[in-house]
Amino acid sequence: MTGTQQFETVWPAGQPAVEVFSPASRPAELNGLRIAFVWDYLFRGDEIFAILEEALGEAYPDAEFLNYGLFGNTLGADDHRVLSELPAKLAEHKVDVVISGVGCCGACTPAVIRASAIAEKAGVPTASLVCEGFAGQARAVSPGLGCAWLPVVEMPGYVESQSDAELREMILSHTRDAVVRCLTEAPVDTSAQGASSYTARKIVATGDFAEINRRYLDEGWSDGLPIVPPTIAAVEAFLRHTPDAPDRLIGGLQPSGASVTAWNVAVNGVMAGCEPRYMPVLIAIAEVMVNPAYGIEHSGDTTGGDPLIVLNGPVITQLGFNTGNGAMRDGAQANSTVGRFLRLFMRNVAGLRPGGADKSTFGRSARIVLAEQEGELETLGWTTYGHRLGYPKGTNLVTIARYTGDVTVGSIYGRDPEDIARYLADGLVRQSGWELVFTAGLAPGTCRPLVAISPMVAKTLAKAGSDPEDLRERLFRLARIPASRFESYIGKFSNMVPGRRTLLQLHEAGLAADIFALSDDPHRLVPVVTRPEDILIAVSGDPFRSNGMVFGSNGVHGFLTSQEIRMA
Repeated sequence: MTGTQQFETVWPAGQPAVEVFSPASRPAELNGLRIAFVWDYLFRGDEIFAILEEALGEAYPDAEFLNYGLFGNTLGADDHRVLSELPAKLAEHKVDVVISGVGCCGACTPAVIRASAIAEKAGVPTASLVCEGFAGQARAVSPGLGCAWLPVVEMPGYVESQSDAELREMILSHTRDAVVRCLTEAPVDTSAQGASSYTARKIVATGDFAEINRRYLDEGWSDGLPIVPPTIAAVEAFLRHTPDAPDRLIGGLQPSGASVTAWNVAVNGVMAGCEPRYMPVLIAIAEVMVNPAYGIEHSGDTTGGDPLIVLNGPVITQLGFNTGNGAMRDGAQANSTVGRFLRLFMRNVAGLRPGGADKSTFGRSARIVLAEQEGELETLGWTTYGHRLGYPKGTNLVTIARYTGDVTVGSIYGRDPEDIARYLADGLVRQSGWELVFTAGLAPGTCRPLVAISPMVAKTLAKAGSDPEDLRERLFRLARIPASRFESYIGKFSNMVPGRRTLLQLHEAGLAADIFALSDDPHRLVPVVTRPEDILIAVSGDPFRSNGMVFGSNGVHGFLTSQEIRMA
């Protein structure tokens, strides 16, 4: 394809699928109004709101202020419920205007904007507090919510690094007045400045292989590696492997607000180098992405967790996925290109691009698909990963969760299940840090780490009478850390739990399970997950070596979600 062959190629993104609405009417001034604070429970919002209330109260003595506790956490485990109830609560408390905050990370900034968009749609003006480094992300996600005009208060600097005096000075010299302008002046509509939108079959590029790749790179449609030119003929070849009509609406995606169709799934599959016969797997992946349970809207978070696709069922052998040596190494077309497809799909259809909605600090390349070694599991009499998630044996299944990183547990020695579990548990502990907010604190009970073991480890365990359920129980008992260390990870080191509350205090607030409140000894050992079943087990990789790998859970920011694959 590198000669003089010419290509005519199509657009990889999706048409807007959100309702565009107008800003709420602004009051002339704030005096006499009921001003509500709505919070994502991060980045010193309690301190910021207190200073704003004091300053605005002096300027508008007849204003009344409503505490954020009336509305709930807009970024917690119940954020979907909190946001769905927000319009009714605003009406119940007769709220006139909302100050929403605080956006200083890649997941919390979209959360702030989502809350503000819902308030504006309910007819309540808002001011969204965002650190200056995340203002671009705030504006990138607003059009996908139907409000490209949403007013943002850019707070100078980074609030976590500011002293109390610096924070106060910043609010009084800048933020207070900016909040007043957002709440009282009509927002500027920037919707015309959005990205170009094309129909499905519109030819958007013509040229040879190098010219096509240059155009897609310049437009941000490429991941930086050479893409296969998505011609109409190539896309149609993929569509022949699905019963779906090309324009079947699979769902809408945040933060872009774009529609997902069989057509744009196929376009990104072509670009990634997939074979047309992989199309049913690609459709299932897209169905996971539009599922609210997954939470793709959190995918731009600064810690840069990325999705891992775990595959089960006969489709593994039918499509040639590698489950042996180098199971997650590039080289197997199915594993590599399907993993690449998901990154391209998130970039092009979901709109998650660095410099915009994606605020990952470091990030990582696309994860290779992890396909289970089901033949070995059958021999051992073990259940599969998918079966343990509740699906019948033999189900073709895609399961996706976001993981913040991984740790290799190499050269596992011995034949005693307790010794093997002790080493794997050490890997679980090593991969547990700030992620523990998904065990207790921010989103309790949503931490679901994955432990992948090679078939040799599985054989050794099975020979000793162990199975995945027994291994999970052992890991839950052994993967423990001192309570004080747990509290440091989620409070002192990361400040993911404001107030640096102890586990006992979190338990009293309903943010930690009973097992974390058995005593007040700071040296007591506590688990890294809430329950044994929160630890996931998969078997894959080289059958002649005893290794494991632990993946750290990103909790609700890409929660474990499965979808059956519908073969054509």
